[in-house]
Amino acid sequence: MVDVILGLQWGDEGKGKIVDYFAQHYDIVARFQGGPNAGHTLYIRGEKIVLHTIPSGIYHPHTLNLIGNGVVIDPVVLKKEIEKLESQGVEVRSRLFISQKAHLILPTHRALDKASEQAKGKERIGSTLRGIGPAYMDKTGRNGLRVGDVQQPRFEQAYQALREKHLQLLSHYGFEEHIEDWETEFFEAIDFLRKLQIIRAEYRLHDWYHQGKRILAEGAQGSLLDIDFGTYPYVTSSTTLAAGVCTGLGLSPRQIGEVIGVSKAYCTRVGSGPFPTELHDAIGERLRTAGHEFGATTGRPRRCGWIDLVALKYACMLNGVTQLVITKTDVLDEFDTIRAAVAYQVGKQHLHELPFYLDDTISPVYESFPGWKTSIANLQHFDEAPSQLKNYLQFIENYLQVSLTGLSHGPDRNQLLLKQPQAFAWK
Repeated sequence: MVDVILGLQWGDEGKGKIVDYFAQHYDIVARFQGGPNAGHTLYIRGEKIVLHTIPSGIYHPHTLNLIGNGVVIDPVVLKKEIEKLESQGVEVRSRLFISQKAHLILPTHRALDKASEQAKGKERIGSTLRGIGPAYMDKTGRNGLRVGDVQQPRFEQAYQALREKHLQLLSHYGFEEHIEDWETEFFEAIDFLRKLQIIRAEYRLHDWYHQGKRILAEGAQGSLLDIDFGTYPYVTSSTTLAAGVCTGLGLSPRQIGEVIGVSKAYCTRVGSGPFPTELHDAIGERLRTAGHEFGATTGRPRRCGWIDLVALKYACMLNGVTQLVITKTDVLDEFDTIRAAVAYQVGKQHLHELPFYLDDTISPVYESFPGWKTSIANLQHFDEAPSQLKNYLQFIENYLQVSLTGLSHGPDRNQLLLKQPQAFAWK
């Protein structure tokens, strides 16, 4: 059995917490795409923990964790993350596996990311400057270095060849960076990486699957950042949809069971790109403050707005979402009125589909709902939720035609209510 948890918006939906919560019922958690630009935030016993590369099942002692071939890995970031976890008493190395086919982020990838973004000027896409895009470009351009390459005797020779190519590209940008300052740390991390469990992950996953192991595939970022179906060109460089589970782990479509989509009760976005329901007023600032909307990886303030059900339905369709989890509903506790976009107005037309471009000619058409005006942080059962919240969630269910099975009402791992626990395979 392979179930999937992924984000349905522009990332930051709270996937890390949801994966952490459900991981207790799975044997393996496998990350299938993205890189250290992702920041999955967990709150365990009140302590804030941010994971960038390691799957969010690492805090469950019985759970094995796999970094799949669809992920791009910065060895320096991975080393620091492992060392931090170990300093907290978490056993990592015996439970962490890395696909030999995952690609490496080099110091020159980071420099290229920075140079490229600076060259775009006002047209910047909002890259996190972690080298993710250039690493994926080398992957598709058939130039990249993979984790398995660090076990080969010609690794340093191959590294120097790719480094030289990158330096030539950087010279065209007129961009200078002291790459040597980064390389000492990089090669120390490569030596560290060699000592970890590097495996032929696609074979191991199939073995686990046929042994009846429960596998949870973890996505990074969000569906609207998908390279093919997101708000291009303001997207990431990988397949963030459920389709990425197959290419990012080496599993077949018929092995996928439940697809659990995660969405906030409102909407946020980091960096540039279209955002039809964005609020540039006091309400938007109120959402940002109440939701602590600052990037887990970059610290950048997130743009905030009401939930966009047109875009959300699009994401559910593309992923084949079977179950929906809504997060951060507690952020809306004190709002008198809550709104949801149900269509886009373009001229005199009302659209219920995403157009080719989301631009300034589009205005959201809203449905309004009365707020519940009370704290829901201490709810123990879904049935205890205020009627106004239930009505809001019921409207979302009806619009999306997807069953709501989970409701997150606070940051801690235990602040999650299951509306239909019997719907989950592990139940």
